[in-house]
Amino acid sequence: MNFKKLFFAAVIVLSANASFAQATDGKAASHLVTISIPEIALLDLEAASTAITLAGTAPTEAGDPMTFGAAATNSTIWMNYSSIVKGTALLRNVSVAITGTGTVPAGLKLSVLASDATADGAGTKGTAAATELILTTTAQSIVTGIGSTYTGTGVDKGRKLTYKLDYATGESTDYAALRFDIIAPLTITYTLTDI
Repeated sequence: MNFKKLFFAAVIVLSANASFAQATDGKAASHLVTISIPEIALLDLEAASTAITLAGTAPTEAGDPMTFGAAATNSTIWMNYSSIVKGTALLRNVSVAITGTGTVPAGLKLSVLASDATADGAGTKGTAAATELILTTTAQSIVTGIGSTYTGTGVDKGRKLTYKLDYATGESTDYAALRFDIIAPLTITYTLTDI
């Protein structure tokens, strides 16, 4: 009788294993895949050198004023950025400001203008400010409405930045404030931020 019970118990165990195997195998099977997209907010300035010098041009004839020509303009720096935003409503801006301890010398203004984005890259690259921005220590939006995008990397990709040095309001009102011994190293900071 013990042999019968043992045999019967073995049959039940084997039947249970066979049923379990049939329940998990079949014509189809499935598993979970989790997809993860990282948040990206990267900005870089590209040029042979991002340290630039802007200067007035001395006259060659007595009685003529200093002028702001080619030496007072620079268009060698390119702004590149990559962005992946959250949801459909979130956008980003790039702001620009003078940071650190330097200031623009009295009688002068420093302005910057961002070009339209080049055709490189893809996505929602945003819109550059329509006019040049006069740089101060207060952050100003130079590019608005950036979504998920990338501009390409390096010189001639993204947005060209054009800097200009000029009289603050005009030659007749600002000339008297100029001093030749003032060298003003300024730090210009661009920041990619959520809006």
